[in-house]
Amino acid sequence: MEEIFEDKKLVAKIKKRLPHLFQLAEVESSRAGKIGMEVGSLREKILIALLIHRFGEKNVETQIRITEPEVDVRLFDKPISIKTITGMSGVKLNWTVDAQKVREFSENYMPSCSLLFIRINWEGIGYFYYVPLEVQRKILKEIGKDNYIKLPKAGTNPRGAEISREALSKLLGDKETRKIEIEWKRTKVDYDPYKRWVDYWNEE
Repeated sequence: MEEIFEDKKLVAKIKKRLPHLFQLAEVESSRAGKIGMEVGSLREKILIALLIHRFGEKNVETQIRITEPEVDVRLFDKPISIKTITGMSGVKLNWTVDAQKVREFSENYMPSCSLLFIRINWEGIGYFYYVPLEVQRKILKEIGKDNYIKLPKAGTNPRGAEISREALSKLLGDKETRKIEIEWKRTKVDYDPYKRWVDYWNEE
């Protein structure tokens, strides 16, 4: 992954194209002006396509078993988790509405993947981050699990455990974490999410 940040041509391409591609993902997953949850999966595919573009299809494993909930892709056999958020919303470590399962997850949690993390900030500055696995384990050990993981408040509708603000700040600020600054400008998009499917139906 570190090679991405040393490749000046690719860094320039990421800075220029990622906002446009993420904007297309929003258009594709929107209905009546509301962006659906599937936008996260589309963003993930865009980022995996970037890895395939840079490192070649044979070095990027995309067929990940569902029993590996943290792993989204493997690069040279090393697992990577992909997270994308807009603004300052929380970064989920796991998704569940079962409060007991959230507690069990928290008690047993140990980072097992490097993290590819994108902070989207439309009409502002955001970042493309790579947080190595060693950095996550170091910060967890440094501040402790209770400070690293934010659990949902009792009595609320739980939606899983999050990385705490303190932990995220330390992860993103660590000297071993790599980042690319991105200006998240929207552009005029002439894109019909149904066109390619209509074209298939129109084929003889």
